[in-house]
Amino acid sequence: MSEQPSGGLVRPDVSAEEAAEIAFERYGIVATAAELGSNQDRNFVLMEPDGSRSVLRVDNPVFPDSAREAQHAALDAYRSAGVAVPAVLPGLDGALTQRWNGFAVRRSAFAEGDPMVDVGYFAPVVLAEFGSLAAASVNALAGLAHPGLDRPQMWDMRVAADEVRRLAPSIADPALRAQVLARTEDAALMLSAVAERLPVQPIHGDLTDDNVTGVRGADARLHPHVVLDLGDLALGWRVAELAVCASSMLHHEPERPLRVLETIAAFHAAAPLSAAEARAVWPLIVLRAALLVASGWRQLEIDGGNDYARERIAGEQAIFDAATRVDPVIATELVLDRLGFESTVPAAPEPLSGEDPAPLASLLPSLVGDVVILDPGVESAALAAGAWLEPDAERRLVEIAMAAGAAAAVMPYGVSRLTRTRIDSAEAAATWPTGTAIHLPAGAALPVTAPAAGRVRDAEPGRVRIALSEAWLLEVAGVDGPHAGGVDVGAGAEIGVVSASDDPRTIVVQVVATGAPAPRVDDLDAPLVSPEQVPAWRRFSADPAQWLGLVSRAGSDEASVELARRERIFSRAQERYYERPPQIERGWRHHLVDTTGRAYIDMVNNVSGLGHGHPGVADAVDRQIRILNTNSRFLYRALAEYSERLLALLPPRRPDEPGEPLDTVLLVNSGSEAVDLALRLAQVATGRKTVVALREAYHGWTMASDAVTTSAYDNPDALATRPDWVHVADVPNRFRGTYRGEHTGPRYAADLGADLDRLAAQGRPAAAFLCESVLGNAGGVLLPDGYLADAYARVRAAGGLCIADEVQVGFGRMGSSFWGFEQSGVVPDIITIAKPMGNGFPIGGVITSRRIADALATQGQFFSSAGGNPLSCRVGIAVLDAMAAEGLQENARVIGARLVRGFRDLAARHPLIGPVHGEGLYLGVELVRDRDSMEPAAAEAAAICERLRELGVIVLTTSERSNVLKIKPPLCLTADSADAVVAALDRVLTEGW
Repeated sequence: MSEQPSGGLVRPDVSAEEAAEIAFERYGIVATAAELGSNQDRNFVLMEPDGSRSVLRVDNPVFPDSAREAQHAALDAYRSAGVAVPAVLPGLDGALTQRWNGFAVRRSAFAEGDPMVDVGYFAPVVLAEFGSLAAASVNALAGLAHPGLDRPQMWDMRVAADEVRRLAPSIADPALRAQVLARTEDAALMLSAVAERLPVQPIHGDLTDDNVTGVRGADARLHPHVVLDLGDLALGWRVAELAVCASSMLHHEPERPLRVLETIAAFHAAAPLSAAEARAVWPLIVLRAALLVASGWRQLEIDGGNDYARERIAGEQAIFDAATRVDPVIATELVLDRLGFESTVPAAPEPLSGEDPAPLASLLPSLVGDVVILDPGVESAALAAGAWLEPDAERRLVEIAMAAGAAAAVMPYGVSRLTRTRIDSAEAAATWPTGTAIHLPAGAALPVTAPAAGRVRDAEPGRVRIALSEAWLLEVAGVDGPHAGGVDVGAGAEIGVVSASDDPRTIVVQVVATGAPAPRVDDLDAPLVSPEQVPAWRRFSADPAQWLGLVSRAGSDEASVELARRERIFSRAQERYYERPPQIERGWRHHLVDTTGRAYIDMVNNVSGLGHGHPGVADAVDRQIRILNTNSRFLYRALAEYSERLLALLPPRRPDEPGEPLDTVLLVNSGSEAVDLALRLAQVATGRKTVVALREAYHGWTMASDAVTTSAYDNPDALATRPDWVHVADVPNRFRGTYRGEHTGPRYAADLGADLDRLAAQGRPAAAFLCESVLGNAGGVLLPDGYLADAYARVRAAGGLCIADEVQVGFGRMGSSFWGFEQSGVVPDIITIAKPMGNGFPIGGVITSRRIADALATQGQFFSSAGGNPLSCRVGIAVLDAMAAEGLQENARVIGARLVRGFRDLAARHPLIGPVHGEGLYLGVELVRDRDSMEPAAAEAAAICERLRELGVIVLTTSERSNVLKIKPPLCLTADSADAVVAALDRVLTEGW
């Protein structure tokens, strides 16, 4: 309190035993007392014999009665506004404030809920809810008037800078003390520009994660609920309520302080800030953080036995480190941008009108030859086939341009560089250039001229800055004399020279606001900033292209626009991943890259079995589409060649195994079409109609394949809406099915046999039994030992055919076998295939016997416009060639086993992980709230997927319960990426989601 010259307050000397005594004497209750933490007061939880709880607060003597009365009035205001607060309970005499040994004492109802201060990670929705709560607080208190509100106190952000200066000597670490004071002065200076325009009103003053209890929501996250502790209630800047609240969010993920923009934006939505308040937010956050550190050290200095204060030191330091991790000028501009306010600097000046100069002529008038603008961006054709991952990728782009005769090669401003993308990283790399880099070949000296008129502000070896206006600078780096500071120059005036050299040379041109903390680099390249800071740098920098006679290539953030566009033209039934989806415009192997250059490990795209952007597939498409593409009724060699390759991959049927040789291929364009065709073949070949499908399965979206899709995940009414020719049998899920545990295969098969007998007795004998070789929709659950062999035998004995849906699990994904049905030691009568056949190109197929296939002729000829055309066949052949050459099936076995070990190691530490399903690179990590009851942790799974995306991992949920993380990446997944995925999941399960 400001009344204490030394700073800080010593807590009242009251023990737990005395607290119990107070409870009996003043409130008439028998209770045990346990101390709760506090810096300056004493708080105790009172527990009565019947389990009832309440809180006893012994105020520090420095607080007057008027302050307590104001708090009671504020509680009434909160309740009237619908803000949840605990009630103050009267004593035996009816008074809210009791006296005991000279202390003021109050008792409050216990606020149910969980503490939020020690929760690790806060999701964006929780960050936003804290902002909304802070807004509700200022709205509720706006009309409150009470003399007890106008009191001096150290936590009033209007005097925070002075308090930090006063308390700083208590910081024993000299380096930390100097840093705290320096950041305080920076923030105070920024605040001084707007302080007189900041509204003052009653505020809570300490609305933080430590003073709000949380309630568990349907999404399994802890959400802010009840507001506690009005001990700092007083008049203050309205925006300080937000700043104090926002600062307390920072330690929940201190590496990413800008996530707190969610809190700020939510506050603004409910309690709109003025432009001055928006500019004050970040400096106030820094000041609050500095004050926390300084006061924490002071509190320990005067009250060394305060364990609460000692425990809070690390968290307060984390808040300060996070608040100062981002330059406050940049952070403030990001706040303004997010809230829709104009920049703190005027727009950059326009170049003088007139005839457009030749490229770079305004800077390098003697340059002769072509100027090439390079494309290092996410969609660059020059960076295909993983060229962007080479350490010298940018140099290679320059060299190629130079080899083609370019006089200069330009790396443009504002194009997020794929060349700087980091893979297998939890953090996004700095990819966005704030300037233009001009690369020149070795050669003679070149004069450099001013692209615009201005005053040379300062000069240093290799760099000159020209003031275009009071607010904007044009900087040219990579030049030598004869420039000098303080000299006015006109456009075209010589300002230096690019020295002659036997090595390539580089000039970097930036146009930046004078107040911007322009990043500098040592290797003479345009400085790069991270994606989250780009909105500020769009305001603090301008594209030099307009001064250099170049075409601007600067991009904008497309994701929000593209999302709105998608939602405008798509139906609600169109599925979309993620609450806040990144815009993905590039893939390579098992990596996806968004438009900002952020890379993600792709753990779900089993369609791209070889990996994204495979050059062999691309070459096959390019070559064949230039030669021929027609339909399969014409004669060409690719159709037979590809079909023969597929048949050669089948395991031989055992001599004792019933069934005909699988020797016939029918090619279509999708898995749904393949299943549809397989059903029709079975019905025609057997002369029967009924198809037996397993519960909880997904087979496609055509009328027929959807008819046998029984998954409630895809259609909540699936079981109730199957046509009468579909019989749904029990799913042999040994983790969640009718029979659980090992050795359940015979029991499930026996039940299937009983179903077949009943169908025959009803005059509905089965034409076919359709089953995924691995229960994919359940999350990669392997079938019980012996089940499929027994089931096939029973189906065949009943005159039916056995269809294996290999659309997801075939083509080497199981690692130990090429086909999923090989895991069960069987060979089906009909196989459906699709997804990985074309590595993203639409190919599907059915493999069966000649007799079954020929039965279709009784209903006419078979034909598919896209199925089996020359293009799709060449793509299919390229996929098979690549799988063999790159050893992808073996990679699936090795890396899959590595993932399983990693996930099971995590399960030993994190009880949320239940069974780990599958084999190879078709896995499922089932999340459960209780391993005995197997209660699905569906909400947790969805939230974990969102959190993993933030950490650079694309994982999604599956199963009817939506509680299984599906792991089915491209088969080229590396050990490094697998380890990064396991580490990311460990981090999420440790820190929260």
